[in-house]
Amino acid sequence: MKHLITTSDFGSDEIEALFEDTRMFNDLQSNTYLSGKLVVTLFFENSTRTRSSFEIAAKRLGAEVVSLDVGTSSRSKGETIFDTVANLNAMKPDAIIIRHSECGLPGSLTDKVDCPIINAGDGTNAHPTQALLDLFTIVEHFDGDTQGKKIAIVGDVKTSRVAASNVKLLPRFGIEPIIVAPEHFKFNHNDFKQVNSLSEVIDEVDVVMSLRTQLERHSEVYYASLQEYAKDYCITQEVFGDRDILLLHPGPVNRNVDISDEMLEDKRNKILEQVTNGVAVRMAILKKLIK
Repeated sequence: MKHLITTSDFGSDEIEALFEDTRMFNDLQSNTYLSGKLVVTLFFENSTRTRSSFEIAAKRLGAEVVSLDVGTSSRSKGETIFDTVANLNAMKPDAIIIRHSECGLPGSLTDKVDCPIINAGDGTNAHPTQALLDLFTIVEHFDGDTQGKKIAIVGDVKTSRVAASNVKLLPRFGIEPIIVAPEHFKFNHNDFKQVNSLSEVIDEVDVVMSLRTQLERHSEVYYASLQEYAKDYCITQEVFGDRDILLLHPGPVNRNVDISDEMLEDKRNKILEQVTNGVAVRMAILKKLIK
């Protein structure tokens, strides 16, 4: 039995095979690959895209979906997450998809279940399915030729599980991450090139990934307002110019803070394409893991 906790759980050959299934599913049409299977979603943090994407993916494959309402579950009576998952496992689901604010928690559950655990995001640690859909979007855009490409990851990198997963996954496919952030949002290591301004690297990158400023994860106030942050890090037409650069964002986008209204209408913006790809990638993941 295989789980998906971080992107390292899948080898490069497995990811390439996964993307073949993703292409097959990219019309998002319904089929019966998982007919008779049951998928449980367990989200302890808010989610729109990831939760709905997983649920639509499962249903498109013919599986039934049970979405546990954490607010009305026995967790509110003091039950531990381990007991919650053990009880769900006793009901014989075919997969459990979990998002939690605690780093490492999904991985700590794998020896307590008899079905695959899929990490839908754990704290600032990892978001493997988002990184996989980001990679797929890049691969498709460049017709598979990703060697030597560079991606600027812009914004609140330090607290971003999306960034954490992407900087581990993308180099495996020849893509070099460059971190663009103020000092207090950068990684506290030197594994990647890190600069203060997108203008420093805009002429050498092929992809720009903007990130949301995650105020809920900060222990101190760095800016008087998001507008102050946006003065330096909002992706605008002025910043991009006429360069042939792919624009990505994991969502949700703070308009005119992360990306300007104008750039959200720009043909180089592939954010909604990421959303479509996210359903297809998650369909491929569920097909791979559920037997």
